[in-house]
Amino acid sequence: MNTFDPGFLWGAATSSYQIEGAVAEDGRGPSIWDTFAATPGKVNNGDTGAVAADHYHRYREDVGIMAELGLGAYRFSIAWPRVQPRGRGPVNQRGLDFYRRLADTLLEQDIQPWPTLYHWDL
Repeated sequence: MNTFDPGFLWGAATSSYQIEGAVAEDGRGPSIWDTFAATPGKVNNGDTGAVAADHYHRYREDVGIMAELGLGAYRFSIAWPRVQPRGRGPVNQRGLDFYRRLADTLLEQDIQPWPTLYHWDL
């Protein structure tokens, strides 16, 4: 029987634009994906990431599901429009606070947070 090495770490991964939603909340600025998705004919059915999976509001529930699944790691991407809404200048503290709360919630469930700094979301 094939088995994984005892050090193998099971996890999950997401992309901020595809999961977070809340594109106009807490100071988040527009991203290249917001602009692209709002262009008629570019995305099937005119779908956008405005709500997505609503992870921004449901992250605690999502992390609970990860814990129930026995995941040891979660790779998530940082939405730069949430952290730096204008592309340069001061950071958006509310954006940083979201990722801090997410990481703290993961750690409370013994899930390693693995942030990706750029996943095509500027």
